[in-house]
Amino acid sequence: MESFLKGKRVLVTGACGTVGSELVRQLLEEHRVEELIGLDNNESELFFLEQRFEKSANGRFFLADVRDENKLARKMRGIQVVFHAAAFKHVILCEKSPFEAVRTNIMGVQNIITAAADNRVERVIFTSSDKAVNPTNVMGTSKLMGERLMTAADSNSRDGGPLYASTRFGNVLGSRGSVIPIFREQIRKGGPVTLTDPGMTRFIMSLPQAVQLVIDSASLACGGEVFVTKMPSIKISDLARVMIAELAPVFGHDPQSIEIVNIGIKPGEKMYEELMSHEETRRVWELPQYFAVLPAFTSLYREVAYTYPTVVSRQVDNPYNSGIEENMDRETLSKLLSDNSLLFQGGEDKQHPSQRYFP
Repeated sequence: MESFLKGKRVLVTGACGTVGSELVRQLLEEHRVEELIGLDNNESELFFLEQRFEKSANGRFFLADVRDENKLARKMRGIQVVFHAAAFKHVILCEKSPFEAVRTNIMGVQNIITAAADNRVERVIFTSSDKAVNPTNVMGTSKLMGERLMTAADSNSRDGGPLYASTRFGNVLGSRGSVIPIFREQIRKGGPVTLTDPGMTRFIMSLPQAVQLVIDSASLACGGEVFVTKMPSIKISDLARVMIAELAPVFGHDPQSIEIVNIGIKPGEKMYEELMSHEETRRVWELPQYFAVLPAFTSLYREVAYTYPTVVSRQVDNPYNSGIEENMDRETLSKLLSDNSLLFQGGEDKQHPSQRYFP
């Protein structure tokens, strides 16, 4: 099937991030977009990203910050689809500097919305987080506000203006900030492996899954929705034990000698994550691979027919919560890590800090 994005002019913010850089790769190499503009405020990583795709004549990369509305407006000229992946995502840093999170994760989203409207962009897709559901921290709250800004923008879009939608997904295994490289280095050093709480659960997905959600959302969106990927949940303690069993022998250690230490939950951290709240179930449609959370209020200026290629059900009764979902067993988790090359992602010799960050 021909890609919805083939021949489109596309802009990606946060192009140097884990999701952003994979999105850039897929758009250039697999979806054959006509032009890709990649924006990021990380000078060194942008330099390396440009080198990586130097043979892609249709890929162009620029230093820019989502706080700069004028720069966004200039770079969106002639753009048809925007993928907004730039954000502050570390919970602790956002707790310590909440207004910085507001400026990037909330005001930055509004700048994207305004620039897209001024340039008659066709579609804007915002990447959100499971932490946006019933948020307990600044980062999650800022992501929830980003979703609400997108929904409101779609409701107010008129005269053929942009279609706005959001995607919401769980922890991308192996991404920056993921616990996997921390566990790996702790095991390399012979332990201990540090857990915040043995009962903590999380939704997980691979990087290709996360990017597929973002790209699918661009073609599926009718306006104002939040798309949620169906994904498994795990106990973080199971992840630690699986990694110890797999990696300790590789690093010359007896798995039985690696101690697991509980160090307590970080400020603002949840015991479980939610991808869909109980309130949202009243307006959720189930699709084969996703849930579509329809907007709570309809468009003011246009009739929107919510139609998708396949609808499994228009009624969803239960919230999507990693604390009540059945957790993946260790054998399946081990296979997932292996299949996605996550145990040694980045190379066995590329070391990562082994300390858990607590302020």
